[in-house]
Amino acid sequence: MIQLNSLLSVIDNSGAKKVKCLKILGGSFNGSIGDRIVVAIQKVVPNRKLKQGDVNQSLVVRLKKETVRKDGTTLKFFDNAAILLNQKGVPQGTRIFGPVPRELRKKKYMKVVSIAQGII
Repeated sequence: MIQLNSLLSVIDNSGAKKVKCLKILGGSFNGSIGDRIVVAIQKVVPNRKLKQGDVNQSLVVRLKKETVRKDGTTLKFFDNAAILLNQKGVPQGTRIFGPVPRELRKKKYMKVVSIAQGII
């Protein structure tokens, strides 16, 4: 469950390391896997285009809160994580580190699924 001011780690190679949630798009108060959010960049890797304080859109790909699938299994990660998106909704990074959940395929984020290291 992602709320206002939640800190998330960034798991792509776009240059950001930590982001803070400013708004959940879609009219909800809580963000879950596959939701788009507006974030402010908190920590960056040196020598990148991104700067600290930049505002960007992001996609939530991991949650600490467990989610229950239709078959009864639960899915839970160690951290809250997101990837940065550009204006067209395509990932800014070219690699995604670690696994992403299968629910992203149902929400039509095929580019994210294709560049991820694994799918759970």
